[in-house]
Amino acid sequence: MADEMNTELSSAPVDCDEAVRQLFVYLDGELTDAKRRAITAHLDECVHCADSLQFEAELRAIVASRVQERVPETLIERVKAALQAEGDGADSVNA
Repeated sequence: MADEMNTELSSAPVDCDEAVRQLFVYLDGELTDAKRRAITAHLDECVHCADSLQFEAELRAIVASRVQERVPETLIERVKAALQAEGDGADSVNA
């Protein structure tokens, strides 16, 4: 019974505010199936929200294609050393 109520609540229609608020999570594929279906249904009916989704998806694609710089190896090594030092300090505190 509780599962039925949760399914009904999570698949309830969403409004524009909710759809826009969830766009990034929607694009990341991190929504429950029911929530994803509800937002997809809204996007199928609402041109404004569908335009917002298209804009965000295109922006992500542009950013992803342009941001291809590699993190400098020296930075990677400094971060590893800092994490190791932090881990070593935590081990001595827990001992």
